[in-house]
Order: sequence, then C-alpha cells, then structure tokens
Amino acid sequence: MTYNPRKIRLLMALRGAGVTDTRVLAAIERIPRELFVPDAFQDRAWEDVALPIDLGQTISQPLVVGLMTQALDLHPRHLVLEVGTGSGYQAAVLSRLCRRVFTIERLKPLLREAEARFKALDIGNITTRLGDGTRGWPEVAPFARILVTAAGGPEPPKDLTDQLAVGGVMVIPLGTDHRDQRVVRFRRSEAGLIREDLWPVRFVPLLSDPPQPVRSA
Repeated sequence: MTYNPRKIRLLMALRGAGVTDTRVLAAIERIPRELFVPDAFQDRAWEDVALPIDLGQTISQPLVVGLMTQALDLHPRHLVLEVGTGSGYQAAVLSRLCRRVFTIERLKPLLREAEARFKALDIGNITTRLGDGTRGWPEVAPFARILVTAAGGPEPPKDLTDQLAVGGVMVIPLGTDHRDQRVVRFRRSEAGLIREDLWPVRFVPLLSDPPQPVRSA
C-alpha cells in the first residue's frame, strides 16, 4: 500500500477523536476515499471534512463515518442494511467489516456511480437497490445492523425498525431541525427498542417517496 502522509494524519486524528476500534480504522485505511470524491475536491479527499457530491448530496466527514460505523459494533457475519448509498463510501467501509451490505439509494445517477466504484474496487459483498430507503428491504430482513445516512424526523421510520432483528442495532441521525440533529442508536430487545442518544451531527434530510395511489379494479 502506497504511503500517504495525509491518510496517516487523518487516521491519527480519528483515533484521537474517539474512533478507537482498530477494525474500523483499518477499514477506513483500506478504502481509497479519493475515488469517492469529485475531481474538484481531490486535494481534500483525506481531510476530515464533508464534501459535496452530485445532486446536492455530500460524502460524510470521515470522523462521522468512523464513529457511526463503530457504533454499529459490527461482526463479520452480520447482514447490514444501509439507507442512503450516496457516493458509496460508507457502504465500502462497511463491506470490510461484515458479511454483506444491502444499500438503497433513491437517486439513480448517484447509485450508478457508486456501483461503478464498487466494481472498480472489486468489492463483491455489496448489493444495491434503487428506491425508497425508508421502506427498507423486507425480502432480506431481518437485519443484524441498520445504518441510515440521512436525518429522519423525531423517530425512525417504522418500516426500518420492524426490519431490525432482535439483538440488532440501528444507528440513525434524528431531528426535525438541521441545527439540532443527533445520532441515535437503537437496540432491539424482546421487549422493544432501547434508545441511546450519542452526539450532535448534521445530515441531509431522509426523504421518502409519496405513497402510491390505490388503483381500483
């Protein structure tokens, strides 16, 4: 692996900021973030900042990627649902830590670009879907882990919590005001969901497609 002093500085900064799971740090080190960043921002690919991508979306700050990934407490056998593929960077990091990632994106151009990056990196354990991520992926559920990379309202979408396995973990930004969002971790027990507020954050909003009209026969 080519020595990259900017990458090394970033990894040291992430460790100092609380990303202490060596598996997560190794996954971030192995995924070339520069492949997920637009050409105009290549010189900032290994800075700890969020950067704009196409269609008004962003590639998350590496610290946020590291902390949210760490909060999932991933196991190599886990099936993970990601809502909001975006550039594909978060899914690529997850792919190094679990059995398979199922990732959903509602914007077709972003999804096609992400798929091309996965292919270029020879990542074979990511399955993609174009659609409304708030509805989850019921054909594959239940999931051991769910990660949402856009901010929901005051509560997570019910379709997603219903697809979380008992003993599973969901990590999602919540908050109706972009100035007052928090990453929240939910654990599903036999009795229901246990909520844990983690840290403040800012994400683009989680959007759902409008319900389809019921057609009469």
